[in-house]
Amino acid sequence: MILLFFHSVAPMISQAKPAGNIFLIGLMGAGKSTIGQKLAQTLGKEFRDSDGEIEKKTGVGIEVIFDIEGEDGFRRRETTMLRELTQMQGIVMATGGGAVLAEENQQLLRDNGFVIYLQASVEHLANRTRNDRRRPLLQSGDSFKTLSELLAGRGPIYLALADLVVNTDGRRAGHVVKEISQALEQA
Repeated sequence: MILLFFHSVAPMISQAKPAGNIFLIGLMGAGKSTIGQKLAQTLGKEFRDSDGEIEKKTGVGIEVIFDIEGEDGFRRRETTMLRELTQMQGIVMATGGGAVLAEENQQLLRDNGFVIYLQASVEHLANRTRNDRRRPLLQSGDSFKTLSELLAGRGPIYLALADLVVNTDGRRAGHVVKEISQALEQA
């Protein structure tokens, strides 16, 4: 089943948000990076991954930043990176799952691009992240419980921020990209 929800899509696109950027939001494991790369290629845009850009800039993995600076330190770096990336033109950007927690980040995303929430069930997210040791928030305890709590807290923010919502449960990236491309053309 494909779920597409539009939140005033036509006015958003017709106003040509600055630079024609597309920002992907959602929890870890929803497919933001994989879908983002394919979507950028399909649309002829440059792909950026905000977490990847932080790693490039610092020279260390996100998990190392969490270990040394804690989540607060990482979130400060994330906001700084989003300020930079949202000013670019013609990009598809995969954000970190918690990027939407800061009001400033929400405003940056809302003001500088078309926001797509890649929605997935906790079961799907847990399955996709079960062997991933690079996700700091999943390293302590029950990942299913952690993902459930994260989704309960962040889900309403994702929905409120999104111009488009697409469910990715059990779907191939190519199919999701096709659905997004068609939705953008119809808007």
